[in-house]
Amino acid sequence: MQSDPGPRPQLVIFDLDGVVYRGDRAVPGAPLLIDGLRRARIAVRFATNNSMRRPEDFARRLEAIGVATRAEEIVTSTTATIDHLQRHLPEVRSVLAVGEDGLHGMLQAAGYRVTRAAEAARQGEDGPLNEHYDAVVAGLDLSFGFHALAAAQAALLGGASFVATNADARYPTRRGFLPGAGAMVAAIATASGVAPVVIGKPSPAMFEAILEQTGTPPSAAVVVGDNPDADVVAANRAGIRCALVLTGVADAEAADALSGDHRPWMVARDPAELADRLGAWLS
Repeated sequence: MQSDPGPRPQLVIFDLDGVVYRGDRAVPGAPLLIDGLRRARIAVRFATNNSMRRPEDFARRLEAIGVATRAEEIVTSTTATIDHLQRHLPEVRSVLAVGEDGLHGMLQAAGYRVTRAAEAARQGEDGPLNEHYDAVVAGLDLSFGFHALAAAQAALLGGASFVATNADARYPTRRGFLPGAGAMVAAIATASGVAPVVIGKPSPAMFEAILEQTGTPPSAAVVVGDNPDADVVAANRAGIRCALVLTGVADAEAADALSGDHRPWMVARDPAELADRLGAWLS
């Protein structure tokens, strides 16, 4: 793992949960690092597996902790999922959605006919769940339960495609780790016997979309993440250097044991230490 920051990048892509903030509080040093990069005329973008909110919502959340940004600078697993549907499943019109309001609203805004899994389950309480859907799209759903699982199972057994916004097993909050979208996705896959196409990290799709949007070659970009299984693997698969900060999923002991696609280019205790390590870029 490198201690020398190496060549100055054109672009730095930040994960959000566990890297820039935890809950409603900034991770120590994150706002100053981001501001320093912008002052040094290094482009900044954000890529999150969180499927619950729109880019506009994340922009407001960042503003609240002192990070000025625009919605256009944020890619979520939901925006990437919609891009996947449009590019690879153009026949999809009706969607059974497992997720929060942000997922449902963005799918509707993109032109899909969306039914919440919990609503479909209630409609089918007195009879079979036999309505046809073109796709089941699953993200983190804070009210996920048996009846929503049954509706998703029925849709998939009826021939719907299965697309997961992400497969994170857990995510960090101020209260500690909570179950992630991967818990819901795994339950649906187990019940239906259908494996999903997973869009979010560790797939490199989100990073590759940002590189394409900004016209940046992989060698001129850096990712800052906290999750070796998601951020580091996705960055390595996209050919991008990844700095791992130990403010989320991984601790120092786990970082020392990483290898292969899970091995980051650099490890720092937090964004404040990372800023010190990358000082040559910020001057």
